[in-house]
Formats: sequence, C-alpha cells, structure tokens
Amino acid sequence: MTIITPDGKWRQALAAVQVAIGLAGGCVGDHAPFDLPRAQDLGCTGLDRATARAAIEADARDFDVIVQPADAPRLRRLLVADMDSTIIGQECIDELADFAGRKAEIAAITEAAMRGELDFEAALDARVAALAGLDAEVIAEALATRIRLNPGARTLLATLRAHGCRTVLVSGGFTAFTETVAGWAGFDRQVANQLDIHDGKLAGTVRKPIVDSRVKREVLLAEREALGLGEQEVLAIGDGANDIPMLEAAGLGIAYHAKPRTAAAADAHIRHADLTAILLAQGIPRASWVPG
Repeated sequence: MTIITPDGKWRQALAAVQVAIGLAGGCVGDHAPFDLPRAQDLGCTGLDRATARAAIEADARDFDVIVQPADAPRLRRLLVADMDSTIIGQECIDELADFAGRKAEIAAITEAAMRGELDFEAALDARVAALAGLDAEVIAEALATRIRLNPGARTLLATLRAHGCRTVLVSGGFTAFTETVAGWAGFDRQVANQLDIHDGKLAGTVRKPIVDSRVKREVLLAEREALGLGEQEVLAIGDGANDIPMLEAAGLGIAYHAKPRTAAAADAHIRHADLTAILLAQGIPRASWVPG
C-alpha cells in the first residue's frame, strides 16, 4: 500500500496505519519511504484489500491510502479518466447553465445524478434542455473564464506519457469542452457527448446514443484490448456514479474527491491529495515527474 501525506506528517500517518492494521488483525511489514515527506510504501499481511483500506480510512483524517495487491504491476500502461470534477474542478453543464440564469437548479440535478440518485440519460436530457437558445459562443467564454484543470493534472499526464502510458479522457459531458481540456492536459484521446447547435445557438438537445456509464466502461475495455493489456495494467479515475462501471473494470480504480457511492465502489479514494497522488501510487517519486 502507499500512504500519501500532503501535509508531510508522514510519521504520524505511519503510526496511525500500524495501529489501524493491527486492530483489524493484520500486520504491517516492510516500510519503504520512497518520497518523504509525502509518500511511503508499506507491506501488509493478514488482511484483504478492502478490509485494509476500510481499517485505515476510518481514522485517516489527513492522509490518503492506496492499497494494491503486491503482485500487481506498479506502473499502469493505460489511464482512462473522467473530466468534470476529476481532471477539471468544475461541472461544465453547470457553468453553461449559469449563463442562462439557472445554475442553482441545474447544479442540484447534476449533484443528484453524480450521487447515482437519478437516471443519467434522463438527467442529462433535462439539463441540456434548459440550455436551449443560449448563444453557442458562451462555450468559448466558459472555457476562457471558468474551466480550470485540477492541480496536478498536467504533471500527471506529462509524466505518464513519458513512461509510455496511453491516456484517454472519457466524459458524460460535451466534446465542446473535452476537445480543449484534452489538449490542455495532454490526453491522447477524448470521448464525450455532442451538443446540437443550430444557427449559432444551443438547440437544447444532445446527439444519441449518449456517453453514459456503459459507454465509459466499453471505451476502457476497447482501449485495453487494442493495447493487448491485462486488467491489472489499467488505471481509471473518476468521481461520480456514472464512473463506477469504468472504475470496476480497471485493475486499479481510483475515486477522486468523489461521491460516497463512487468512493465505496472504487479500489481507492483520494480524499486529500491532488492528482499527482496517482503518480505516487505507481511508485513514481517527484524527482521523476515531468512538468506539464
């Protein structure tokens, strides 16, 4: 397992993990502080992956833990990532809704959909319908003034690319945003929904079939097959309920500052650190990072 301490309190984190694992009936073995004060690897025996994670997270108030099988390949060769609230810090559809004066209403629907409380396609159709009549130029304005990469995104992608990893951005959002965000971050490919635009205005509809949880999983599996990879060589990250099938299909599915249902379904949950934690989880120390 990898313990990541954004605030540098690695000794306290190590002690907390040792106590938590011991109380759960396991044993902490080898300790490899490969990137102190931010990251250290620990061996653990006597507990399965889920039990070890649960035991540590119950008291991990200021650090993250990523538990992986000892025999899994450390460095993954394929990354498939969600966009909204994962690679970027915003929900693009909520920002568009703000231009229509309906952000609070639409954001509430987005939040419920990401928690898995609403049918994704129906929720998407309802939110897109609220955008009907908006000048399509607001997309460029939103990109220029509101949409920002999450901390660590460029470094994550540049470093993975340098290590020969293929990277795919797959979103239930819109190509009008993913095409730009993929370029900003450095993804090899992007997949998303396409907004209908008529006479320079948003039509209030989206092309079908949509990119939903099923399609996200299918994209991951198709990319894996094309590269001839095993399941354990694939990493996926996301935050919402529509990311769950994709996360479950990856050898290492990481929830990123995620909704509770998504966090529970993932192999690990990054709750405190930024996106560079994914590099530390793969054993890549900061000295080897490539600036984005």
